Amino acid sequence: MKIKDGYILREFGGEAVVIESGVTKGHSSVIELNESGIILWKLLSSGAEIEDLTNALTDEYDIDRASAEADALNFVKTLKGAGVIES
Repeated sequence: MKIKDGYILREFGGEAVVIESGVTKGHSSVIELNESGIILWKLLSSGAEIEDLTNALTDEYDIDRASAEADALNFVKTLKGAGVIES
């Protein structure tokens, strides 16, 4: 899986958003990301799979593998629903 071209991650002041580049003013979408969302977004930008996302979450946080995988799947599902991921 990979993030489609044209989406840009911007981090500032402890916050992170994803914006769609090259869109008509007033029609852009903005996606707010939390700390774990930033980690997963960066991995997906380089073509990560669910296992890679799950491993990153278990490495970064004190959570069990099943919870990490469920969180990764939910994140991907949300991004797919927004049309941001190409499979």
